[in-house]
Amino acid sequence: MSESDAKSASDLLAWYAAMGVDEAIGDAPVDRFAASATTPAPLEPAATQPIAEARASAQTPPESLPKAKRLAAASPLTSEPAPALDGIETLADLEKAVAAFEGCPLKRTAKTTCFARGSAQAKVMLIGEAPGRDEDLQGKPFVGRAGKLLDKMLAAIGLDENSVYITNTIYWRPPGNRTPTPQEIASCAPFLARQIELLEPEVIVLLGGAAAKSMLETTEGIMRLRGKWKLYRAKERDIPTLATLHPAYLLRSPEAKRQAWRDLLMLKERLSAVQ
Repeated sequence: MSESDAKSASDLLAWYAAMGVDEAIGDAPVDRFAASATTPAPLEPAATQPIAEARASAQTPPESLPKAKRLAAASPLTSEPAPALDGIETLADLEKAVAAFEGCPLKRTAKTTCFARGSAQAKVMLIGEAPGRDEDLQGKPFVGRAGKLLDKMLAAIGLDENSVYITNTIYWRPPGNRTPTPQEIASCAPFLARQIELLEPEVIVLLGGAAAKSMLETTEGIMRLRGKWKLYRAKERDIPTLATLHPAYLLRSPEAKRQAWRDLLMLKERLSAVQ
């Protein structure tokens, strides 16, 4: 390899890293240029038919639907309709249903499904945004640097993995750890809603702006949402819900830990009142 070729390869790798590409998806390399030279790729039809079908079948006003179904209805671009989950009565069965679900395109690029970690009897449920690289490798949410900080934060108010239940708004890692799209969140929303119903937590904690916006159905930023008790409707129950800063943000902005500590104290006070 000439010096110029080596520099070009180095520059390409640096660009990949800047764009968030940190691993190869396949086990073996594929020469797409050679493949396209021998077999022309078929043209993909325009994605107008699914949208037209979704509009034609939208007979129920979205405002009258339960929250999870409203989120799914808002996403006509999901590749599979929202599954019927009322017959699933355990978290273990729900995890199997999530693992078998093919309606979220993120599953095709992720290594594992990150369903949850913690106790199925927990009264505190924490919901983050999406799995990262470490979570994708281990198949559990919040096990990387942000997860370790989260564990320390919980320990500071007397909580641990045996007393909390942790999950995300989506169960598969977005490539390059990008923010999940509304369509991707909507495809997982029915599962998450059923997850909340089955766990029956006393309190929900939303970690970060993406989780807070989707679960509370708002466009307000996390700095306006954090530190305030809201209500999440799960079937016949209104569950007290607290938004706080994501641990990954705290790693980047340690000066914000003071605000997160205030939120933790609010959570501790609420738990003391319900015990």
